[in-house]
Amino acid sequence: MSEEQQFDQEKEMNLTGHLSELRNRLIVTAVFFFLFFILGFIFVEDIYWFFVNDFDFKLTVISPGEIIWLHFTMAGLVAIAATIPILAFQVWSFIKPGLTPNERKASLAYIPAIFLLFLGGMVFGYFMFVKLIMPFLLSLNNGMFNEMFTVDKYFKFLLRITFPFALLFEIPMIAMFLTSLGILTPDFMRRTRKYAYLILIIIGTIVTPPDFILQIVVAIPLIILYEISIYLAAIVYRKKLRKHKEYMEQDSI
Repeated sequence: MSEEQQFDQEKEMNLTGHLSELRNRLIVTAVFFFLFFILGFIFVEDIYWFFVNDFDFKLTVISPGEIIWLHFTMAGLVAIAATIPILAFQVWSFIKPGLTPNERKASLAYIPAIFLLFLGGMVFGYFMFVKLIMPFLLSLNNGMFNEMFTVDKYFKFLLRITFPFALLFEIPMIAMFLTSLGILTPDFMRRTRKYAYLILIIIGTIVTPPDFILQIVVAIPLIILYEISIYLAAIVYRKKLRKHKEYMEQDSI
């Protein structure tokens, strides 16, 4: 066997090994998701009352399917939130061999941060929903209609507002990660700041009722998040440049 054929064979074996490892880690993640889903299913009633406890009305169901839909939705929400750190850890473990000891330590801190930011986004979205958006919408009624909300419509509307915030709150982590890979730079984020602001305002418009004050209230925290992302990306970028400089100095010796 020639050296070239041996190299190709080793390369193929390494690829097969990586794919096998990736499959195993995805299976582990799926198992945890299933376990968290069962746990969420058990506590659906407690979760339900948490979400509707702040309102005086009682939700209505118009078909048996809505009841099971609620159970699966609440259990799925719990499973997604709880599985995020597991998935992040599996991804970190998969790429760990290619990282330096310092990079391993620094990137490991991303895992709890991703989880906490996701929960923080959900909490913020829920606070906006309970304290601003829902009261505003109910005030438009002004005694004109009988208020009757179905489980399906209410929770779909709630998730439409809260889930985007959970994803948007990951902007700082995404910015830091892309900066560490060299895909993003703080200067680029600063140059495109006005476009980012416009996008965030549009997102705030989409997830809130057509009220200018509410849209501004929602957009301001998102803009602050973007500025925090620039600051964190700058820290990562400076560390990256410093490590590159140290490497070049050692290489020149």
